[in-house]
Amino acid sequence: MKRAAGDVVIVESPAKAKTIERYLGPGYTVLASYGHVRDLPPRSLGVDVENDFAPRYEPLKERRRELEKLATRVRGADLVWLATDLDREGESIAWHIAQYADLPEDRVRRVTFSEITRPAIEAAFANPRGINQDLVNAQQARRVIDRLVGYKLSPLVSSKIRRGLSAGRVQSVAVRLVVDREREIEAFTPEEYWSIEARLRRQGSGAAFSAELTRIDGDKARIGSEDEARAHEAALREATYAVSTVTRSQQRKNAPAPSTTSTLQQEASRKLGFGARRTMSVAQSLYEGVALPEGQVGLITYMRTDSVALAAGAVAEAREVIGQRYGAEFVPQRPNVFRTRTRGAQEAHEAIRPSSFARSPESLRAHLKPDELKLYELIWRRAIASQMEPARFDQVGVDVTAGRYTLHAGARKRIFDGYQAVYVEGRDDEEDERLTVLPELTDGEPLDLVDLASEQHFTQPPPRFTEATLIRALEEHGIGRPSTYAPTLDTIRQRGYTTVKDRRLFPEESAFRVTDLLKEHFPEIVDLDFTARMEDDLDDVARGEQAWVPMVREFWVPFSAKVSEGREKIAKQVEVTDIPCPLTGDKGDLLVKRFGRNGWFLGCAGYPECKYTQPLPGEEPEVPPDLPGVGEACPLCGQGTLVAKRGRYGPFVGCDRYPDCRYIKKDAQPAAERFGTCPKCGQGTVVTKRARRGRRPFWGCDRYPDCDYATWTRPAAAGDGAQGTSTDGGPPDAEPADSQPASAGGARA
Repeated sequence: MKRAAGDVVIVESPAKAKTIERYLGPGYTVLASYGHVRDLPPRSLGVDVENDFAPRYEPLKERRRELEKLATRVRGADLVWLATDLDREGESIAWHIAQYADLPEDRVRRVTFSEITRPAIEAAFANPRGINQDLVNAQQARRVIDRLVGYKLSPLVSSKIRRGLSAGRVQSVAVRLVVDREREIEAFTPEEYWSIEARLRRQGSGAAFSAELTRIDGDKARIGSEDEARAHEAALREATYAVSTVTRSQQRKNAPAPSTTSTLQQEASRKLGFGARRTMSVAQSLYEGVALPEGQVGLITYMRTDSVALAAGAVAEAREVIGQRYGAEFVPQRPNVFRTRTRGAQEAHEAIRPSSFARSPESLRAHLKPDELKLYELIWRRAIASQMEPARFDQVGVDVTAGRYTLHAGARKRIFDGYQAVYVEGRDDEEDERLTVLPELTDGEPLDLVDLASEQHFTQPPPRFTEATLIRALEEHGIGRPSTYAPTLDTIRQRGYTTVKDRRLFPEESAFRVTDLLKEHFPEIVDLDFTARMEDDLDDVARGEQAWVPMVREFWVPFSAKVSEGREKIAKQVEVTDIPCPLTGDKGDLLVKRFGRNGWFLGCAGYPECKYTQPLPGEEPEVPPDLPGVGEACPLCGQGTLVAKRGRYGPFVGCDRYPDCRYIKKDAQPAAERFGTCPKCGQGTVVTKRARRGRRPFWGCDRYPDCDYATWTRPAAAGDGAQGTSTDGGPPDAEPADSQPASAGGARA
């Protein structure tokens, strides 16, 4: 492809720019926007609710300089080709660049492609279009609604429960799903039941096989206690066994659809142990391009999609590769066609597939990073499998009579691998490996009893969500879209609503409290159907079937009224006790039970004038008994006594008159947390500290700021003869552990 010099192409990432440059040739300058370039202001609403919800966009702080350079370059270009991603976000980025640079429409060309290959790039540049304002408006509507919810509801939630909490349109629904599931588990009452299994064989000889008791007197077997089980077991030992019926059939298991964003995230979680964010990050690098011997190549199609369709050319190539690698019998007579069942699926794009099926995972092993290779192989195998013949099984079912009892044995044998020669979904791997074998049996044939075994069971509650199953639940309810799943899961974890244990999501106390408040006062915000209908409305805007301003207004008017009403009517979640405040109790102030960042605590009802806090009775944190200085008079105020405390950064010694006196003894680190003489100044002692942001510890000199020695590497304990070696002046935003203010009882509101 050649075009006169002076044309500029804008993509989102440098990797994508490098890949596209290979196909466009020297007549184009390809620049990267580095993703989003403008957004609503970070510290104000940025939406004029009185003027048709007009958004006020600002350049992102970290992109301001690059955006200005980009705008200067494109203003002087002959033509500007906006080649950002093909979804609403990509359309919006293209629009923002054109708006910021004040580009006239006749110099703007919008091009999109679902894969970064020469044919796709050439086809896109041969058929440019203008910016699709409907897609832009749909993205604006989503951003405006999310900002209105976040900036109006989050402060209300924070003021009624605790500071630092937030609420969001999709975020709060995801949290509700986790909370509701946890309450199902808590309310679940296990029910006892028993199973009975017989080991049988043909009379005289032969291998034994297992059959399970399924019916008693023609009704489904329900055994609820050990006594019942033992009684039935005794009767079965005296019974005569014979084959009642033998049924044989052939079962077909069809190939799975190729990957969508949701199924890729689910399968990467199950098979690779990848979180949603990790999956999408690796997929992004595969899409944008990796260095191969022939140059920078995009290896997969666009990874944010809910479509299960494949392009005709891709299907033809897949069928050819299947025939060559596995044989003609694995290629179906007609291509497999899939249709999504996901509510609200757009299906405007392709499924996620390799840009070329000829690039097998083995051929790329030397060129990809480990995570890239694992994910590429997952995508390649599932896409190839989607165009293969079904797996076929011979299935045998045997019913055995024993007096008033009926037992059943089943076996399945795979007679043709089909797509399972390449790919097996999720947990089906283990199931398919355990195929039972039965002897050749005939109707009426007598059998010998070898053994009987009964086993106690209890019904199980529904399992807690994993990232994968929560994404599936959101998708099934039509909540969010492919581009929102990973950010939503990140948000609820970062905001402290969920924690992950053994890959399961556990809700924190804040999740229960926020969900209950929203369900009571803002039920539509956490209503699954309401949120899904809003996604449908956004889709209507994207198709040009609905204007975005009336849609936002329809939501905003009742919502804003409820927020205003809530400020007055929703009570703060505090519980008044009869305990006088130790500092201001003489003024009549009592302690109240509040919910804080670290859980429940007691604080003065006179807050913020009095900031006294303490742990709940019986929940006082343990502190080392040997901290130096405990019991001494406070050297700062002369009135208080030094006491041992534990704050969010560990144990310390401070004045018991806090907050009137904020003295903290600097040399009161317990011996276990001291690491010898500072190697930089030779005067101080190395102690454990923590950064202002985050909980990661570091180690530094206790003479900070006079000495700025710090290291991320844990030194040897004092007396071991080793020290850390970093003298970089400390981690960014470091705050010495001995300078942390803490309340009288060590709790933080």
